[in-house]
Amino acid sequence: MPRTSRAPAVSSRRCSRRAASALVAALALAASARAADVGALDCAKADELTAAMLPAERAPHIVMPQGSLGIVTMEPFGRFLAAMGYPERALVDAHGGAMTTDSDVAGTTLAGALAAMHERDGVRPIVIGHSKGGGVVIQTLRALAGADGDDLPLVDPRTLEPLPRTTYTDPATGERRRVVDLRLPLAVAIATGRMPRILRGQFELARVLRDVPDSAESFVGFFIPYDPIAGTFAGDEDPYRALGRAEVRNVVLPRSTSHIGVPRTEALAADAAARAWIERYRPGVGEPPPALRDAENLPMAAELWFAIKRAWCGEAQRAALGRRSG
Repeated sequence: MPRTSRAPAVSSRRCSRRAASALVAALALAASARAADVGALDCAKADELTAAMLPAERAPHIVMPQGSLGIVTMEPFGRFLAAMGYPERALVDAHGGAMTTDSDVAGTTLAGALAAMHERDGVRPIVIGHSKGGGVVIQTLRALAGADGDDLPLVDPRTLEPLPRTTYTDPATGERRRVVDLRLPLAVAIATGRMPRILRGQFELARVLRDVPDSAESFVGFFIPYDPIAGTFAGDEDPYRALGRAEVRNVVLPRSTSHIGVPRTEALAADAAARAWIERYRPGVGEPPPALRDAENLPMAAELWFAIKRAWCGEAQRAALGRRSG
């Protein structure tokens, strides 16, 4: 019987282990380099950032409650964000499977789901609501601020069923947090009026609709002048206001903006001139918009893309800092 040697097998295993160790070290070095790159970014200058400069794995999940009409969803806006380079996985609603969220969700339920997303993703989520969905945003911020009690349960984002706990671990700091300790990096309400809330019997929500609690770091409210659905007039007569330290920005859109059509922004990402202007846009500064045939949704798209990039950058830096501290 021929003699066999096991030395080559042992050598092969050693080589495999060395290769695996080298791969792990390379991945760790790459992660460290990405963290260093992110740390060098100036998030306040989001007009100088593009999606390609930001880590896809640290993109906050964006929840987008739609208006009351089922045929008008936030899907077109989600497709706009995806076309601009935002990761699609961070735009799809885990419960409904589309880039839009049913506005019948309760604020307390969404608050618990947002906390679960923070725990799952390692970055705090963003919420952007249109029309009735903007009311859901305010209800959610109030729930996170403790308006519905301090012991809200976490909620499974897939089933919207409550989980048997009211605390979770902040992935960036390692600290235990309650649902009501969550502070979102960005919250937005688009064309949300008091009159529809009153007509729906939501009198308490109508009363507090313009009050932004500290559960949002940054808030943007959009108004359409003489919007019969939202019940607004000039658009600047009933602005949102911070109850504390939230940064609040009120934006009056062009009068030609359609209440129903305002989420339809996908085509802007496909237009080279519009896309370039949106990427360079900085609120209150910069060049005038390009002359386009259908440009009524351009200001809102640019405002939101700036705000989203800034929040994305900030969350990536927060996660990287927590990883280095750990």
